[in-house]
Amino acid sequence: MSVFERIQKAAKKRGYNLTQVAEKAGFKSRNAIYRYNQGVTPRDSSLRSIAEVLDVSFEYLKGITDDDTPKSITKEPDIEKAIDSSRMYQGRPIDESQKEVMKKLLKAYLDSQEK
Repeated sequence: MSVFERIQKAAKKRGYNLTQVAEKAGFKSRNAIYRYNQGVTPRDSSLRSIAEVLDVSFEYLKGITDDDTPKSITKEPDIEKAIDSSRMYQGRPIDESQKEVMKKLLKAYLDSQEK
């Protein structure tokens, strides 16, 4: 099943048409999703937005799994929790300003991997 077909199936299951999904996902074009049926490959960030709207997993939309159960869509809370709970790195204490820098670096890295 293609990405387009998976989106279409999940939208139908939730009572949405593809135009509504595009609007709810914040796309500029109401017909953006229809382009996925014409050979346009969606960005991961777009699929994550669609997955959130349709309450399905990103992995399902990508075709990695047939399980449409939503997974953790954002990584930020996990990053923040991990960094906030850290008190030391390589035997040295970590202050709050260093934690903020670490969060920004990790978020920037993860965002770059989605493109």
